[in-house]
Amino acid sequence: MITLSDVHKKFGDNAVLRGVNLHVPKGSSMVVIGGSGTGKSVLIKSILGLASPDAGTISVDGTDVATADRDAFLARFGMLFQGAALFDSLPVWQNVAFRLLRGSLKRSKAEARDIAIDKLRRVGLTPDVADRLPAELSGGMQKRVGLARAIAAEPEIIFFDEPTTGLDPIMAGVINDLIREIVSEMGATAITITHDMGSVRAIADDIAMLHAGKIRWTGAVDQMDASGDPYLDQFINGRATGPIEAVR
Repeated sequence: MITLSDVHKKFGDNAVLRGVNLHVPKGSSMVVIGGSGTGKSVLIKSILGLASPDAGTISVDGTDVATADRDAFLARFGMLFQGAALFDSLPVWQNVAFRLLRGSLKRSKAEARDIAIDKLRRVGLTPDVADRLPAELSGGMQKRVGLARAIAAEPEIIFFDEPTTGLDPIMAGVINDLIREIVSEMGATAITITHDMGSVRAIADDIAMLHAGKIRWTGAVDQMDASGDPYLDQFINGRATGPIEAVR
């Protein structure tokens, strides 16, 4: 579904992506791991066409991202942002139905609200939450609302940016289980960015480790612990010593 071929991206003198090659099969769940500042978010932005590569190509379902019709292209994606990123001034249901109230996906207000409530139920929230404001919800509830928004338009591809950041271990486990269930039910292709190894093991079919602007290792999640790659081994075990230098 998603293919990156020798993708490079610089910001000034800072070379963030230095020849990234990655293949994400249709219907699979890929988790991209790596230290802070290694280019994971730039990778996602490049796939979405929000950042233009300096070299290399990115294709989604056989279409070059650089030449795709923007509205039709972006309509295929859903996104769960880090920190949920809800609109404070909008009630929950309008947050969930944001894309359904405008643009090419526009529905009637009543239909959009019905869809929003259905998606809220899917992530374990009751209909009475629909008319609350985000500030009235806990962090875990806000994250669920963000997940409901990500799936509201039935996207083919979903990105999850640090989906468990700021959550306690129990709520993180709930979110991980929901992501896995929903991606499987929808048959969607998923890319998740995370530092949380619990999320990696719960969500991933495949792992890709991004280090120094390149994919250092990629493979099935059940091959991760026996990869033999010193960079991956240091990262997944949280060791201070190894080929990855800790910033002090």
